[in-house]
Amino acid sequence: MNNSKPILIIKTGNTYPQISQHYGDFDHWIHAGLGNSPASVISAHQGEPLPEPTSLAGVVITGSHAMVTEQTPWMRTLTHWLYRLVKDSPAMPVLGLCFGHQLLAHALGGEVADNPMGMEVGTVPLRLTEAGHHDPLLSAIVGHPWAQVVHRQSVLTPPRGATVLASNVHDACQAFRYGECVWGVQFHPEFSADVMRAYLQALSGDSLTQQQVDTHLQDVRECQDASSILARFARLTLPQVA
Repeated sequence: MNNSKPILIIKTGNTYPQISQHYGDFDHWIHAGLGNSPASVISAHQGEPLPEPTSLAGVVITGSHAMVTEQTPWMRTLTHWLYRLVKDSPAMPVLGLCFGHQLLAHALGGEVADNPMGMEVGTVPLRLTEAGHHDPLLSAIVGHPWAQVVHRQSVLTPPRGATVLASNVHDACQAFRYGECVWGVQFHPEFSADVMRAYLQALSGDSLTQQQVDTHLQDVRECQDASSILARFARLTLPQVA
């Protein structure tokens, strides 16, 4: 494994300071979930240059407190890079998480906007499609389809040719696959139950009332099957090693 190419974690934002102080940040949680796989991190939201895809084993795009519809310059740069990556390197495993899921869908021609039902937050049930039940990545959560979420925007229309793998009453596209090895998931496999609880508390008085927070806190649980997709994704990058 010493000559392995790294999985690139593309950071698109930071968590709240009070959360990172105690638990770390998006890239730390993702790196831990990938297990022993070598990984590197670039902060796209800070304008750090994106590498040549040939140097990579796979790509994970993090969540963010930004909105895809803002279309800032760094988002447009990353959108173009992702489009070229998927089109020119179809065998490269790619995984977008929450904001990363939305940006990936946008890059491939899907529609992203505010969800008409508003914010979805907490530990929520998912419903896998028939394709999801047999998917190399999403089939990991068939037995216990619960996941951690916090988002206002959603993929309202998946990219043409994409396969929807999961949905629920709030979001018709909780996960999709494009081609053979490009995935987007609206949920956060990198979140522990403690991180989810911290997010709920951070949103109190801003996006949520304390009563809403207390209600959601009752449902928070560990989602180990959903979290396991990161390690499963890492295994899918193994054919990409040097």
